[in-house]
Amino acid sequence: MIQHFQFQPMYKEQRLPGWTISFYFKQNRYEGNYLPDGKIEWTSAAPPEDSVQALSSQIHDLMLYHVYDKQ
Repeated sequence: MIQHFQFQPMYKEQRLPGWTISFYFKQNRYEGNYLPDGKIEWTSAAPPEDSVQALSSQIHDLMLYHVYDKQ
């Protein structure tokens, strides 16, 4: 389960080209860039391979709720 999820635009006052994200998962902090096409580029160590797909889905749902649904 993702905890303390945060996001912000990569550039002040702009939504594109993406957002920086950070969160905790299993007591480890992860950071990345969420791109407009839904891809995630990890800027920290990537989460365990067996968790990446589930985490990506959770992050996508959070971004849909917090960013895209609020427009």
